[in-house]
Amino acid sequence: MEISGHTRLLCLIGSPVAHSGSPAMYNYSFEKLGLDYRYLAFDIKEEDTKKAIEALKMMNFRGCNITMPGKTVAASCCDELSKAAQLTGAINTIVNEDGKLVGHITDGTGWIRNCLEHGFDIHGKKLVIAGTGGAGTAIQIAAALGGAKKIAIFARKSSPRFANGEETVRKIREHVPECQAEIFDLEDAEALRRELTNADLFCNATKVGMKPMDDQSVIPDVSMMRPELVVSDIVYNPRETKLLKEAKEAGCKVIPGIGMLLWQGAEAFRLYTGQEMPVKEVQERYFSE
Repeated sequence: MEISGHTRLLCLIGSPVAHSGSPAMYNYSFEKLGLDYRYLAFDIKEEDTKKAIEALKMMNFRGCNITMPGKTVAASCCDELSKAAQLTGAINTIVNEDGKLVGHITDGTGWIRNCLEHGFDIHGKKLVIAGTGGAGTAIQIAAALGGAKKIAIFARKSSPRFANGEETVRKIREHVPECQAEIFDLEDAEALRRELTNADLFCNATKVGMKPMDDQSVIPDVSMMRPELVVSDIVYNPRETKLLKEAKEAGCKVIPGIGMLLWQGAEAFRLYTGQEMPVKEVQERYFSE
């Protein structure tokens, strides 16, 4: 497809971005659907995020994705934020609506869609989610807004990020009171065992399981898992983490993290174009083993 004076531009900003598969995934999808868009990647340090977004707006880019470390700064550059983005306090997608920059966070919706694709609907369910970083917060907020009945958040009390989880609980209680939210110390094994006893799903939204922690699991005792429990991991390299391997051995249904990466991108694609990404083809081309 040729680039013309009508071609709309999109991009990824953050640092580092050279390894990202987003340009290939989006440009393949544009070509597949015959859409006159192109997607690039720019290595932008956190302190330059605001200037970069101002430049993209001036050049009438259709929008951009934001990866670490600029997600929080990017939220402050928008004219409007989605409800999930407001509560999360960070964004990963900006859509330029005729000069108005609208910020979205698609990590949580991507995780929910990945769950659905594996046969698990969060509506009315009790979720136990470990992690209070950017991804964990996005998932917890999206799950509350998406109809989860109860969310038990676990994080190490000794970590500065424990305060993030306390703030998330406060926001859920204030803005989504129909969803019960609590936070516990991840190092309290008995609390984790108790909350998992009647949980429908456990999600690891920490970096545990990713190299160099690929020999570790956030659930310290396999006996905490039972066949009725669905186990999700946001780590996608390796595809099968120690957590997922042990969950399978315990008879649990597992939801690998690679699907979250696919579906959060598909949600951003829909926001940009108003069309559905050709997910099946993208999955076979870029996400198969």
